[in-house]
Amino acid sequence: MSEPLQPVIQEQTTGCGIASAAVLLGYSYAQMKAIANALGIFAEDESLWSDTRYMRRLLATGDLLVSATEEPFVSWQALPDLALLAIKHHWEGDRPFWHWVVFQRTAGQMRVLDSASYLPSNVRTDFDAMQPRWYIEVAKVAQERSNGIQ
Repeated sequence: MSEPLQPVIQEQTTGCGIASAAVLLGYSYAQMKAIANALGIFAEDESLWSDTRYMRRLLATGDLLVSATEEPFVSWQALPDLALLAIKHHWEGDRPFWHWVVFQRTAGQMRVLDSASYLPSNVRTDFDAMQPRWYIEVAKVAQERSNGIQ
């Protein structure tokens, strides 16, 4: 059984990707921001909000297996035990944007870690309010390899 992950609050208005990577990798926001910046990834770069390659590069710095594909959200029950979710999906011109959050199921309990600083709680269970569009499955290297995660 995996331990419950801890939320990381984004310290920049557009830092949800950095904060979500910090949750998954076990870093503080400042530590993950330094790693991201060293890779040429900055929260202010709009590409981080609409392209999964940047998140995959961040997550590749740790001991994670990350699915090579984005899967459409079907239901909360159908999600893998650990996933990066795209919520608040919308279009600005011809470009998609979303907010990154982390989904975790531990001991049968589902929860979402949302980095938004304005939330009363960053551990969310208000599933009807979130409306995910798709997800990327994530697993720790030490866990069994399943579902083709590479």
